Amino acid sequence: MKNYVITGASGNIGKNIAKDLLAKGQNVKVIARNADKLKELQALGAEVVTGNIADKNFLIKAFSGADAVFCLLTPDMNAADVRKEQNLIAENYFEAVKANNIQNVVLLSSVGAHLRNGAGIVDGLGYMEDLFLQLKEINVLNLRPTYFMENTLGMIGTIKHMGIAGNPVKGDVSFPMVATKDIAAVAAKRLLDLNFKANSVEFVLGARDYSYDEITAIAGNAIEKPELKYIQFSYEDSIKGMVASGFCGEDAARLMVDLSKAINDGSLFSAHQRTAANTTPTTYEAFSQTFAWVYQNS
Repeated sequence: MKNYVITGASGNIGKNIAKDLLAKGQNVKVIARNADKLKELQALGAEVVTGNIADKNFLIKAFSGADAVFCLLTPDMNAADVRKEQNLIAENYFEAVKANNIQNVVLLSSVGAHLRNGAGIVDGLGYMEDLFLQLKEINVLNLRPTYFMENTLGMIGTIKHMGIAGNPVKGDVSFPMVATKDIAAVAAKRLLDLNFKANSVEFVLGARDYSYDEITAIAGNAIEKPELKYIQFSYEDSIKGMVASGFCGEDAARLMVDLSKAINDGSLFSAHQRTAANTTPTTYEAFSQTFAWVYQNS
């Protein structure tokens, strides 16, 4: 039996990792800011710790006794300087791992992190990867999933209010998309096996590549709107829309648009090749049922 610490445990990925580890009889400590969101995991046997990952001393204490940790970088999307906050959290993870001499770390990174600069909000994950390269004596797995299928749920408000789907990504650009439950499954397996060594990278690329034109057609059928059309919004209109909707602040909106630019020019996806090993099972056709449920209940 191993001792695990899972950050971001109130979100889709962290929660599913914790559930998988608990189901295997492991000792699991879960971290989030809101204890109410961890009641399900507590009922399953997890030790709950609430606090702010922007507090280094809190993290050092929370990571004590761990054989392995899962680090998920979750900044305040309304912060005036999101990249500064990302760097602070990454540095806190680094210091907490170092202070506790933790031997196994899974970092939730992303495709595009190899760029280090030029991928918008993903640049913060590149910074975290860079930091952990300094720790030569521990095992670090940089898990680089692709674009989340859950990101497409952001179009629901536009569909309801404007009758179209859209965002700043070009409609005809195909790229890999993955369901967060598949990311969690890969991360949990790696944490249970602990067979990663030194500093390594693993991609998680979903079932296949899709374009937003395809996604819109699939989602449109799922919500019984087969005529639904996709429109690429201008970068500036996208920033204004994200801020106006309350999704995030202006700084985060600009970083999200920079991410879209990296998708549009192909640079975000320039460091991987699809293989059987990094292909995961959930298709967007299957995920569209989740899209339809959220659409109907929002």
